[in-house]
Amino acid sequence: MPRRGEPLRKLGFLTIGRFDADDPGPGIEETLEVITRAEHLGFDSVWLRDRHLQPGISSPVAIMAAASQRTSRIELGTAVIPLGLENPFRLAEDLATVDILSGGRINPGVSVGTPMMYDHYKTALYPDTHALEDFSKERVLRLLRCLRGEPVSDFEGTVGIEQFTNRIQPHSPGLADRVWYGGGRESAIWAAGQGINYLTSSVVTTEGTESHDFATIQGEHIDAFLANHPHPESARVSQGLVVIPTDSATDDQIRRYREYAAGRFDRTRSPQGARGILFSPDFVGTSDELADHLFDHAGFQRATETAFALPFSFEEDDYRQIITDLAEKLGPRLGWQPKD
Repeated sequence: MPRRGEPLRKLGFLTIGRFDADDPGPGIEETLEVITRAEHLGFDSVWLRDRHLQPGISSPVAIMAAASQRTSRIELGTAVIPLGLENPFRLAEDLATVDILSGGRINPGVSVGTPMMYDHYKTALYPDTHALEDFSKERVLRLLRCLRGEPVSDFEGTVGIEQFTNRIQPHSPGLADRVWYGGGRESAIWAAGQGINYLTSSVVTTEGTESHDFATIQGEHIDAFLANHPHPESARVSQGLVVIPTDSATDDQIRRYREYAAGRFDRTRSPQGARGILFSPDFVGTSDELADHLFDHAGFQRATETAFALPFSFEEDDYRQIITDLAEKLGPRLGWQPKD
């Protein structure tokens, strides 16, 4: 685990891939250029958010397919695909296809639950079944069964000149082992029981804990995951926080970054709502300052890799400066070394 003097195993970042709704092409191209630049900088991974009916990435699998043809090494993940808007059968076909195109570099992160703003578009999404859809974790299990190559059809054979198999095609061995699940303590325990990987984020819930300290709670969730995983020594845990290094930033950028973090700070003061949702503060500072914060952070101490989240509303030059400082300044201070 990345405590002082111990290397951080993998360094990555998460992007929303925002674009102009009236002219989406340049923004989508910018996302692909960010991924290409990340590979050149030596990052281990880039993760894509998944947003629907918003000017952001609505089809991360398509973005990963394009990125797989511009890169050769970097891992491509999703954080996360909400399975309530997906058919696990079809999603498994797409994920396996892109995984093969990429040479086995896809890390599908998923979640379940009623989709955000569902009542406003449920009849467009599921015209006849919107009241019957099952948004439970069974949707994850369906996806896993498809990715593992378990039978999905009761027929296998030849009809005329066409050959049919009883499992999803193409099949990409090992892809099911690279599925990630995000959520709180109970979700962490459930993910461990399935033998899949665990994504943390800058949001936790206080359910099942007496603490109101974000880092402590995130650490407890990771401990619960590792304690219940059949192979904790090889289980993957990724920590997600908003971390903004300022080493090469201009004075104007530093001012805007600090204003951004300050504008979001009030929500971190206490839990919100029935589930006690608690947000992490955003971390802004030099890489020396950020490394000190992270080494003292209970969640970071327990994670095996990171996917620091890029802020939603910054400009292209800002993202370029941030990911460059993450790779060249902060990463080495965390004991990480860029990949060739």
